[in-house]
Amino acid sequence: MRNRFNRRRHSEDPGDINITAFMNLMVILVPFLLMTAVFSRITILELNLPAAASASNQDEPQEFHLEIVVRADGIEVGDRDGGLIKRLPLQGDDQDYEQLSKLLQQIKARFPDKLDATLLLEPDTDYETMVQVMDNVRSAQVVQAGSVVSAELFPEISIGDAPDTRMKVATK
Repeated sequence: MRNRFNRRRHSEDPGDINITAFMNLMVILVPFLLMTAVFSRITILELNLPAAASASNQDEPQEFHLEIVVRADGIEVGDRDGGLIKRLPLQGDDQDYEQLSKLLQQIKARFPDKLDATLLLEPDTDYETMVQVMDNVRSAQVVQAGSVVSAELFPEISIGDAPDTRMKVATK
């Protein structure tokens, strides 16, 4: 009797593997992984370092260089060479993003070809404030023909450290 069982054991071919369960798993897993891969996207915002101040000839008209300085007590908007345009103090405990957006829209109306801006931040500025200011510098929500659209303001943003001294009021 032992010989019969041993023959059966030895007569089975060890090369045959049942992979039906594995194939069923792959049929379910591959489409699932492909569907979820579509939703994982990374958004990249390209930032530049501020340009170095260059010595310019006095006869040439000075170019407008928009600078937004974010401080703990408010936001200063100005021209790098011309000085402070407007200081926006805190509104409660938060920065005044609405006034910043309105001011930047006015500046964009005066300089429609201007695309770059420099954002200078104090070292203790929190991330949320930085992102909110960047969003307001890049674009603004405006009403056109009865619908709200996003208008481009200054999409090319350079980031740097805020100077210790405050901007001086622009003199004309």
